[in-house]
Amino acid sequence: MKRINNIPKSGLFFVLLLILFMLSCGEDFPENVESTNYVVLKSIKILNAGVEGTTVVEGTVNEVTKKVSFPRVDPETDVSAIRFEAELSEGATLDKETYSFHFEEGQDANDIVIKVINAPRFREYSVELRLNVPVFGADFKKEQVIDYTNNELGEPLYPVFTGSLTRGSGFDGKHVLIVTRNAMGSHLLDVNDLKNGEIKPIPLNMTGVTLGTFTVNLGAQINGHTYIANLSGGLASPLKIYHWTDPSEAPQVIANIDKNTIPGAGARHGDNLSVNVDEDGNGYIYFGDNAVTQILRLKVSNFTEISDPAILPTQPGLGGFMNMNRIGNSDQYLLTGHEAPIMVTTANADVAYKMANSSIPLRASDPRVVYFNEERYLLTVTAARGGSDPVVMYVYDITRGATITEALEIFEAGTKTPLLQYSLLGPTNASPSTQTGWYVTKDEEGNDDKLMLYGASNDAGFVIVEFPKKTLDD
Repeated sequence: MKRINNIPKSGLFFVLLLILFMLSCGEDFPENVESTNYVVLKSIKILNAGVEGTTVVEGTVNEVTKKVSFPRVDPETDVSAIRFEAELSEGATLDKETYSFHFEEGQDANDIVIKVINAPRFREYSVELRLNVPVFGADFKKEQVIDYTNNELGEPLYPVFTGSLTRGSGFDGKHVLIVTRNAMGSHLLDVNDLKNGEIKPIPLNMTGVTLGTFTVNLGAQINGHTYIANLSGGLASPLKIYHWTDPSEAPQVIANIDKNTIPGAGARHGDNLSVNVDEDGNGYIYFGDNAVTQILRLKVSNFTEISDPAILPTQPGLGGFMNMNRIGNSDQYLLTGHEAPIMVTTANADVAYKMANSSIPLRASDPRVVYFNEERYLLTVTAARGGSDPVVMYVYDITRGATITEALEIFEAGTKTPLLQYSLLGPTNASPSTQTGWYVTKDEEGNDDKLMLYGASNDAGFVIVEFPKKTLDD
């Protein structure tokens, strides 16, 4: 009573009012309904599989996960009216007599939810139906993850991804490139070492790497070729690009550009870098200036010969962290920034198609079209530009469609459900530079065997996720 005596009269009044309110509401609280009516799915069969609708297929019930699986069924099965025979708890029934599964073109599996009802109780089970058809693409249910992000499910955050000191990275399936202003210095990591849980940095020889607002900022790793660009914070500051094929050797300075010599050039470059070269080392390098006034394009020949600087138009919303990536071996590119949707463009940055702002997260960055085992995917990693922005690797199926424009149109007209969402748990920061990459491992016959996807972001770390090709597993 001592505490109550020390409460002011006004405070005591509110305490009493709260007690009265709680007592008056007590009768409204839901009460537990006692029942002996159990709702367990003990076994289940499909009764009408096959062309004739007479084939019986036995299922497997996982009571822990509440999931039901079946062997693959004949694709001529009437999937719009599947009939089950189930062994249930006494008195229980299924919620329907027939069930409909919907399969989009090219889809070999889908699932629905069924209910076991024994009033007043019910229990839900997820039932997957798979068709016995040729399968393509990657099996996104069987990932192997190498995680050095903030995600607590993986290894600790790779140590140089702090304090915005590591804004650039790259990936070519063999090595991860880390571009950092940390005292550890820019280096490579062997992917085989990472798979074995080993961190063995391979230092890059930085002899001759000088000048710039920052001497190193972003990079790219392509077919064993390492590129690093500085941050050029003004017209008087040279824009430099370095190239290595042997990390122990001093790099080639393949570009040392006085931007005063390029009419229309913006003042600050190097916050973003998109290196697009083919297996022969031919293509383009793109820089968008920080003020979003233009895009600087450099022609690349034989991996190291830089020529023909050109100023291209930019687009609203690209921001200082734009990306422009070539689509396969075509003459089209994916262009985006942290405040703009993905656009399909020409090499001259002319827009041919623009996705809607809401089709995928607007912060989706460094988009790439991935080709694997006769399927086509869209890979992005979102950037944490604002307080509610997550850093997530997304993969979407864009297989359908003869062209990339048609594929995106079909995708935007559909459910737009991602095949993969993997969180890097990056913090919000003012310079959310973000990278993606992919690599296909071949089998002895030269066929696609495994797909590796790469994602990284400033202060979030990096992750590699590997998937086997999809197979008929029963």
